[in-house]
Amino acid sequence: MTDATATTDTTAVREVLAQHGRLTVDIQTLDEDFDLYGAGLTSLATVGIMLALEDRFEIEFPESMLSRSTFRSVSAIAEAVARLAG
Repeated sequence: MTDATATTDTTAVREVLAQHGRLTVDIQTLDEDFDLYGAGLTSLATVGIMLALEDRFEIEFPESMLSRSTFRSVSAIAEAVARLAG
């Protein structure tokens, strides 16, 4: 993934998180590796985020990627999206 692609994906991931994450803090203030579960991300909100990411990037998360580690941070989500969008 190029730096430009990484930036775009990270920006898009932050937009999805802002809309669907129900976080207790502003996603724009968090470092890319900050633990989103520590910022109030719940399993229910994770489902909404997953569905929004699938729609936005035209991807589908396989069952093997439906884990807490896939959605733990902005960077982890961006990496997962990049792998699936391949």
